[in-house]
Amino acid sequence: MKRLLNSRGGARLLMVLLLHLRGAFGTCPCQDPSLCNPISGTRDFEVFVFQVGGKAWKFYDWSQITTVATFGKYDPELMCYAHLRGSRVVLKGDVSVKEIVDPAFRAAWIDQKVELAKKQYMDGINIDIEQMVNKSSVEYYALTALVKETTEAFHKEIPGSQVTFDVAWSPKCIDRRCYNYTGIANSCDFLFVMSYDEQSQVWTDCIARANAPYNQTLTGYDDYIQMGINPKKLVMGVPWYGYDYPCLSLSKAHVCSIKEVSFRGAPCSDAAGSQLPYRIVMDRANSSMSGILWDEEQKAPYFEYQDSHGTIHQVWYDDPRSISLKAAYVKERGLRGIGMWNGDCLDYSRGPVAQRQTEAMWEALKPK
Repeated sequence: MKRLLNSRGGARLLMVLLLHLRGAFGTCPCQDPSLCNPISGTRDFEVFVFQVGGKAWKFYDWSQITTVATFGKYDPELMCYAHLRGSRVVLKGDVSVKEIVDPAFRAAWIDQKVELAKKQYMDGINIDIEQMVNKSSVEYYALTALVKETTEAFHKEIPGSQVTFDVAWSPKCIDRRCYNYTGIANSCDFLFVMSYDEQSQVWTDCIARANAPYNQTLTGYDDYIQMGINPKKLVMGVPWYGYDYPCLSLSKAHVCSIKEVSFRGAPCSDAAGSQLPYRIVMDRANSSMSGILWDEEQKAPYFEYQDSHGTIHQVWYDDPRSISLKAAYVKERGLRGIGMWNGDCLDYSRGPVAQRQTEAMWEALKPK
């Protein structure tokens, strides 16, 4: 990827002009003022990272990253470093679907986001809504309009900027999110498919299962593509976290019955468990009573342990083995790329064991 206006001659003149215009929004925080220019162009393979705060980003594998979506506090140091590496840094965009029905509200919201991105020298926005929407409702059409209008505004105001939209692992009204998926895909640069929390609605037995079962995950992409969405408009999201489920009972066949916790109409959900970042998962695995096990059908690892109160827990998660299988599908189907929720889930303490585990998770993102 080449930085916008990094060539000589007329391009350099345009760079000075752009820097002058963006400078009206505040002094560039980077030692090299050219790093406040927007990133332009695309790479052949997208690696999309969500960052939720702190300074762990300093230990990311920047040789792969193309985009960082900042869901934590804005960090100018991160922006400067990412731009130095040719990586985009984008805002989080979240808004009530009830409010965006009003075109005037949409326009004001978009203007505010564009101005914030300019002020912070950022390269676009990741729209993360995840609210219930009924098919063909006023919110259904307003959401599509929001994505289209946001994309047009960002592309016009920030050259080379990127607008993306987060969608569930399947287009089949997951969690009652019945969006206009084809219209939204056509209106933005690409969709980030959140291929995790796939047990948010459990309609069968209330038992612990993988967060992102292999076959179920791939079926979701097949469904998106069969709708007519170009694979190059899809980035696969993988989980760098797992779920810890207290078992009401545990069979000899490792079937963990869980508490009935309903969600958006479904009788059971992963809300019966608690989310654990990969670093905690690995720490707990060390004291498990079962050792790390592998479910061949779901192609996911899990283990069992007993807490201090005597309760048996079953933990399901993704590891380099399960993620590599999905990354191979990304290559096979020609998807736009891969990413994760979230980049801060790993152990960046630099101890020898932690370092090996962390490097393996980053390496798993590379399609073989």
